[in-house]
Amino acid sequence: MAPVSTPRGPLVVDAHHHLWDLSVRDQDWITGSALAPLRRTFTERDLRAETVPAGVAATVLVQTVTVADETPEMLATARDSDLIAGVVGWTDLTSPGIADTLAALRAQPGGEHLVGIRHQVQSEPDPGWLLRPDVRRGLTAVADAGLAYDLVILPHQLPAATRAARDLPQLTFVLDHGAKPPVASGGLEPWAAHLRAFAALPHTAGKLSGLHTEADWHGWTTRDLRPYADVLLDAFGPSRLMYGSDWPVCTLAASYGRTLETAGELTEALSPGERAAVLGGTAVETYRLGERLARRAAPVAVT
Repeated sequence: MAPVSTPRGPLVVDAHHHLWDLSVRDQDWITGSALAPLRRTFTERDLRAETVPAGVAATVLVQTVTVADETPEMLATARDSDLIAGVVGWTDLTSPGIADTLAALRAQPGGEHLVGIRHQVQSEPDPGWLLRPDVRRGLTAVADAGLAYDLVILPHQLPAATRAARDLPQLTFVLDHGAKPPVASGGLEPWAAHLRAFAALPHTAGKLSGLHTEADWHGWTTRDLRPYADVLLDAFGPSRLMYGSDWPVCTLAASYGRTLETAGELTEALSPGERAAVLGGTAVETYRLGERLARRAAPVAVT
């Protein structure tokens, strides 16, 4: 894959962020004093205030709740935005009518921005949830629709994700947040071994995202994250790893700007082409964001 770049540096795509409006619906996962900073509305305008100074050219908006109405709302937001290039939405994978639902989402205004589907697998008590026949049928429908499937899972769910991906080579699986490794405790195994097994499948990809919110929010350093980032880079390679901020969740541990700067530090040993892939090119390729991104205003280079 050729790197996406501009005369001023790599095209930066934030491949993972969220938006929500508490006046529309509650985010029932935002509980307790630690998450209190997130208990407010985050709009596209708020996102723009963070991304424009950081030189981000485009973003991918990702679902937060398992509510069918959220995905059409996100597609409408993307339709009206020159910043949001793709949407990873939610629909019930176990529904017998999932193919029709996906077709209806693609047909509605803004539906061309739908690039993937995600479910909160991390909250499923069954570690083999991804292997259920009804889930497999749903994943097949996602593949048939030409969409990717984002995996938000925990380390112990990686083996089931690997089996599901092995059984469905026609579907691109995108691993969010590295399956949330135990950064705070400093442990690598068995997470790293399971991660490498998943990444060994050529139709998988990963996101360099969410690592610092798995660390000590108030005392982490880039050095704490580097062992995990290095495993991700080695396992997926730059052509299958993409940067994501996980904004606004990232603000629990760092500002938007520091989150992007940290990604730059974690990829500083790469060649310019490899770095361009992680910071933007892989997202463009994986989510099929299109040539329109290259025509957008040139972002500043990450240093």
